[in-house]
Amino acid sequence: MAIDATTAGDGDVTLVFSLGAARSLADPPAAFADARRWSRHVGIVANETDAVAAFAREYGIDNDYALTKWDKWGTLADVRDESAAPRCVFVGTTRADERVATETGYEFLRVDEAAEKAGWELSDPGAGADGPGGDGGATGRLARVRRAVRDALSRLR
Repeated sequence: MAIDATTAGDGDVTLVFSLGAARSLADPPAAFADARRWSRHVGIVANETDAVAAFAREYGIDNDYALTKWDKWGTLADVRDESAAPRCVFVGTTRADERVATETGYEFLRVDEAAEKAGWELSDPGAGADGPGGDGGATGRLARVRRAVRDALSRLR
């Protein structure tokens, strides 16, 4: 089963992020919490299931999609087949993400477009590096530290 039914919301969208798109978010937990208010299911997929699990664990994000050793294509197809939501949207960063979305019946949104529409902030450029060895996690942490310092300094003024 690709969708964890215990996390179902009541929205009309099944929202899926590529790992690179999730890494591009300045505050992934806040963006996912916001998306859960208007989405039936929210989660992350990638070919590297261990990297997705590590990212979700690091940020305390509940991934609504059961990850197996299945690739991104198979997981998206399974989620699409199991979702009762009228819309399925895949948020990605690359032309390859757009292709997999189109081929599996999803609407595709680049992460910058999704962030603009939803009011989410993106982290520093390069934070969305997909794939093994991508430094997206390190850049995302650095962006959070910068924001925390900037916010603390602004409160002192």
